[in-house]
This record gives sequence, C-alpha cells and structure tokens, in this order.
Amino acid sequence: MFQWIDIYTLIWLFPIMFILHDFEEIIMVEKWLNNKSSILYAKLPIKAADRVIKQFSMSTAQFAVAVVVIFFFVSGSTFSASQFVNQGQLGNIYIFTIVTLTFFLHAFTHLGQTIFLRSITPGAVTSLIIIIPYSLILYHSLLTNNVITWNIIFICLPFCLLLIPIALFAHWVGRKVI
Repeated sequence: MFQWIDIYTLIWLFPIMFILHDFEEIIMVEKWLNNKSSILYAKLPIKAADRVIKQFSMSTAQFAVAVVVIFFFVSGSTFSASQFVNQGQLGNIYIFTIVTLTFFLHAFTHLGQTIFLRSITPGAVTSLIIIIPYSLILYHSLLTNNVITWNIIFICLPFCLLLIPIALFAHWVGRKVI
C-alpha cells in the first residue's frame, strides 16, 4: 500500500502535535477560566465546578511548566517507539500506544466540554483539526504496517488512566516552580 508519510516520521510528529495542541491550551486557559468560571458554576454541581477551577487555576507560566513536565513523557514515549520501529534496545511500543491513546481520547474531552458548556474551550480547535486527524492517520499506519495490533490497543487502553496522576503531578510542579 502506498503511504505518503513513513511510520518513523509519523511517530516523531507526535511531540510536535502535542506542542501545537498545548500551545493553544497555554495561551487560552488562564483567560478562559477567568472569563468563563460562571459557566462552570451554572452547568456543573458546585463541588465539581470548584474542583475544576482549583485544578486549572494557574497562571499561563505555571501551566506552561506543567506542559513541559508532560512533554518529557511524550518525548520519552516517542523515542521508545522510534527505537521499537528500528529494533533498538530501548524500543517499546506499549508506552507510546498508551500515551498517544490518551492524547487521542483527551481530544474528545475538549470537544465534549465545548458542546456541554456551549463555549469554545481551551484545546478544542486543535483537538478537532490536529489531534483527531493525526491520531487517525497514525493508528491507521501503525495497524496497516503491523507495528501494533488491535490487541495491543485494547491491552493499552486501561493503562491510559495511569497518566491522570502524571497530569496532576505536572500541574502541581507548575504551581510549585512558579
């Protein structure tokens, strides 16, 4: 089958796609939360709204630090996947699959938030035009070229939940560093 971009390039595009998406979040999150917190209180139970606002109430600089922490995991998983494709000693496709699946599923949370809140949320635009198309192309290529199987995807899916504490840790680091 003709492939317009090779697997190795698709794998190394992942950190770039992550940064493009997170730049949108970095730029928008502080101002959005300041301007739209009333929408959260109107649409969510008070305890849930308080929790969301507490979790994301950080300056743009603090949020950028959190993104850098997560970027280390993204980069490490990408390196590991590139090693896997090249049969390197540090190769592991499972970690990359977990991280990219989380990224893909995360895109739908942005779209769901936008629909639920009836307001463009930070990350929604790049989720729609970058994350979802990139992820579909990536997984189609990985599956077509037998780099991963559906079995690997199903095995990795529950492990996506393990990235939630990493994101929470990244937010904590962002608050402590700045």
